[in-house]
Amino acid sequence: MSGALVLVVGPSGAGKDTLINAARSELVHDDRFVFVRRVVTRDAVEDLEDHDTIDAAQFDLRRRCGGFALDWQAHGLSYAVPASIDAAMMVGRVVVANVSRTVIAQAAEKYGNCHVMLITATPEVRAERLAKRGRETQEAIAARLAREGAPLPHGVFPAIIDNSGAIDVGVRRFVKELTRIAG
Repeated sequence: MSGALVLVVGPSGAGKDTLINAARSELVHDDRFVFVRRVVTRDAVEDLEDHDTIDAAQFDLRRRCGGFALDWQAHGLSYAVPASIDAAMMVGRVVVANVSRTVIAQAAEKYGNCHVMLITATPEVRAERLAKRGRETQEAIAARLAREGAPLPHGVFPAIIDNSGAIDVGVRRFVKELTRIAG
């Protein structure tokens, strides 16, 4: 494949969806980029998340029929990236996807031109963002912050973007890295 796959990873509350959505808006007229919507077996919170929701039975059917390029389980839910990314990459486009660290090795094996962008933020900033979502109790947020994310596979050297400060700074860094990848 001649395109590139950009895997966006990072802990909950780091602002992955915020940066992806802002970059999508900024690069809307740049045909080099495709911002893929994940498929998740949980309803999306409007303005906070960007994914397509399906139930577990539909998810399993689509997975068995080859409808997903990558899929994984996390937090009792099923997640996937649609197989449509293959066509975009075949024509040279840069596909940007919010994924779990657990699929990096699988993605790197499947797609030769694979890049990882690790979005970070301080625990204090993440705690504030997670509280604003309103999906978890303070105890659940504290437990989430205490857990370390899955380690990156050996030999993976991500571009790291600290998104603790002003969102426009994080967006600028994110878009700059995407345009570097696109060449």
